[in-house]
This record gives sequence, C-alpha cells and structure tokens, in this order.
Amino acid sequence: MIWHLVAVFSAGLGAAGIAFLLRSLSGQRLAKWIIPVFAGIGMMSYQIYFEYNWFDHQSTRQPDGVVVTSSQAGQVFWRPWTYFYPITTVFTVVDTNNLQVREAKGLTLVEFIEYRFEKKYIDVVTHQAYVMNCTEAQIIAISDEHQALSKQPRSVDRDSALFLAVCSTSK
Repeated sequence: MIWHLVAVFSAGLGAAGIAFLLRSLSGQRLAKWIIPVFAGIGMMSYQIYFEYNWFDHQSTRQPDGVVVTSSQAGQVFWRPWTYFYPITTVFTVVDTNNLQVREAKGLTLVEFIEYRFEKKYIDVVTHQAYVMNCTEAQIIAISDEHQALSKQPRSVDRDSALFLAVCSTSK
C-alpha cells in the first residue's frame, strides 16, 4: 500500500516536471496552471493503470498449481471510465496441488479450498472449503469441521473452469 502511494506521487511529480519543462521551453508562454493539471493527470493515469493491471498482477503472484476459476468485471460510479471498459475486481482460484481425492460408494469426491480475491480499498482474500462430487458434477460448501453448510449440493457445469480444475487434475 505504501509503495502504491509512493508510485502515485512519483507519477504526479514526473508529469509536473514534464509540464514545467514544457513551460520553460515555451518561454513561460504556457499558463502556470499547466503544472498542477499535468500532476493530476499523471496521478490519475497511474491509478487507472494500476487498477486495470491488478488482476494480472495478483494472478501472476500465485504459486504453481493455482488455477483461476472465475473473475468478475464491473463498473463503479466513481470510476466513470469503467462504464466503457469494465474493471476486474473479483476473482477466485483453486490450488490444484492440495486436492484431497476420495472414492466412496463409486463416487469420486474431491475436497479443496477456493480462494476469493477482492479489490477494495485494501485487497481482501477469503477462503471456503468445498467437496466436489466429480461423478455427479455437484458441489457443497463445508465447514472447518468438515460438516456440510447446506442441505443440498448445487450442480456444477461440467465445462466450467472450476469443475475442470478440480476434477480433471484429481485423476
């Protein structure tokens, strides 16, 4: 977080320096207000760059064996540019190196943990344990004590990234 703040100020200072240089080269004919305007544009440009690269940056920081299973892009009213090009603010991953595969009554059951990354004012990471029935393409959330958190499992599309990541790597 502190390095991000340093980068924003550096971008603003660099852009203000460019405006100062342009003003000097023009023989002071450019208005004085061009310097803070360039500083603001530089800071906003870095912030927009950072926001749009957050997903790529976070996903490349994941260890080997981690598969991105979903991502959500959306608009935010205080970021009007997101209405033209939505920004990815949430994604989920599964660590395929830590799958626990069990066979029970002819069913292939895989226990795994899904991690959810959210971009807010600070990055938020939450996790939830699940059991995937790969034979019948069903999933159910479980507690830390390995108890089901709902009465009925929900169906999962066999073509979904989650099903493919959990069931195809568990064989």
